Amino acid sequence: MSIRAGALALVGVMTTGFAGTTLAADDPPGDVPVARDLTAVIALQGLPCGKVVSATQQGEDDYVASCADGNRYRVFVNADGRVVVEKLD
Repeated sequence: MSIRAGALALVGVMTTGFAGTTLAADDPPGDVPVARDLTAVIALQGLPCGKVVSATQQGEDDYVASCADGNRYRVFVNADGRVVVEKLD
């Protein structure tokens, strides 16, 4: 899977719109698997994470992902339409 394909998958998930602000890695059936998509996008960027255990939506196309290894990342789509992953302290 290329970085572009992963980014497009994330953009698709982020633009579908869903209820709720916090999602766990083991989403119940019927919920959007955002944590899995965020895990893939973070991995495609070559950043350490392992598995996203929770994701909080900050705004449209903007999430804070908490990883099993303790790292936290902001994943969002910038003004140019590119998916950006920023490590949070």
